[in-house]
Order: sequence, then structure tokens, then C-alpha cells
Amino acid sequence: MARIHAILGAPQPFDPAHRYTTSWILPPLPLAICRTIFSIYIFTTIFFIFGYNGVQGRPERSKQSFSFFTNLGYWGLGFYFLFSSLHTFSYARRGQSWLQRWPVVLQVSHTVFYTTIVTFPVLVTAVFWAILYSGTWFLTEFQGWSNTSQHALNTFFAAFEIFFTRTSPPPLAHLPFLVILLALYLGLAYLTHATAGFYPYSFLDPNEGSGKLAGYILGILAAACVIFGVVWGIIWVRRWLTESKLGMQGKFAKHTIERDEEMMVMTSAGAK
Repeated sequence: MARIHAILGAPQPFDPAHRYTTSWILPPLPLAICRTIFSIYIFTTIFFIFGYNGVQGRPERSKQSFSFFTNLGYWGLGFYFLFSSLHTFSYARRGQSWLQRWPVVLQVSHTVFYTTIVTFPVLVTAVFWAILYSGTWFLTEFQGWSNTSQHALNTFFAAFEIFFTRTSPPPLAHLPFLVILLALYLGLAYLTHATAGFYPYSFLDPNEGSGKLAGYILGILAAACVIFGVVWGIIWVRRWLTESKLGMQGKFAKHTIERDEEMMVMTSAGAK
């Protein structure tokens, strides 16, 4: 089992270099605060949209939102930043994060979760602006803000995790999980049509042509795989540039630095 955990990105002991809770440029506490702000913004956006729909007499739109990949991914971003901020706060305070003490299955889940939030937001942004966007800017400020928040800022949030943390490139073993999640969403989309009578996205309607439908599905699947590869490469380059070339090994919690210095003293004493 230990080998499987390592392949999935959760070798034991888990994250000894504290890569999920540190940045190469931000100290742990500011990193935790940034993640908290992102989480608050995302959840505020979601519930403001729910409230707006209610005031406008369209509460059904809020219910229907759970059938859209965009909205599910936005919920995922919010919860990722919520939990990652808590882990980072705990690391900043004690030099060890809650995540490091969690059961292995939850550690594996967190690594997969991270891979989804640096991949799917980019996919959502690309599909929306390339396929779904009509080319005419939105009629109201609310529509412009809500769509920008969910279809542009989502990629900004993902980019923050890609460029400013110390995470390693996601394991290739995570790619099947992305494919499975996309397949599960496809099932949800057709379940939505069967139970609620609408397709979340018009290009999923088979009446538009089975060939066209297959092209969209395979194209989005291919795009997700390409995005995974590009993100993997960017993270690899970021680690190489910041750590190997610039020598910026990371900003660590005080407790971690003190513990490392103590270990160095003990090792030096033992050598003598």
C-alpha cells in the first residue's frame, strides 16, 4: 500500500518538506490569509448569486446551478481554499499542518483535490470563452461580474496555486481521476436532462448530431489532458527556476526552522 500511496502523491511521512502549506515567496501566515480571502470571495459570490436569483423571482436557477460543471468546480475551489487555509494556518502556528496528521486516504484525496483545482478551472475558462460566450458583453453589471468571477477569476485562483506555492508537479497517476470525474459529470448532465428536462450545456444535446456531440466530448477530454500536461510543466519549471536557479527554497514557519537547526546541531554532535 505504501507504494500505491507514493504513486498517488502521498508518500509516508506525508509532505515532509511542507510543500502544500508553504510558498517560495510568501511566509506561511500571509499565504494562509490569501487562501482565506480567496475562499471568502468564492463563497460570497456563490451565495450572492443565490440571493440575487431569489430577489429576481428565479430561485430555480440556484437549484439548477448544481447541474453545471462551472458551478460545481467553483464550489470545489471554495472548499479547497477553505481547507488549505486551515492547513496553512496550523502549519504557521505549530510547524506541522493538520494535513500531515490526517489519515492517508485523506492525504491522497487532498493531493488529487489539488490537481483538480489547478486543471479544471483552466478548462472551464477555455470552454466558456471559446464555445459558450456569444461574443457580446453582458447586458447587466451583475451578469458581467458573476461570469467574470466564475469564468475568469477561477483561473486566477488556480494560477496562484500554480505559481506561488511550493507544490510539486501532480503525479501522472492523477490523470485517470480527472478522466473519471469528467465522465461522472457527463452522467450527471444526462441525469439532469432525464429528471429536470434540460441540458446544462447545449452542446451535450444529441439532437444536434451524434458526431458533433462526440467531437465536443472528446475535444474537452483532450483539452483536459493537455491542460494537465501544461500545468505539470509550468510547476516543474517554477520549482526548477525558484529553487535550483534562484536558491529560493521557501518561506517556512519558525517552528520548522528551529527544528531543522536542532537536527543539524544533533547531527554535528553525533559526527564528533
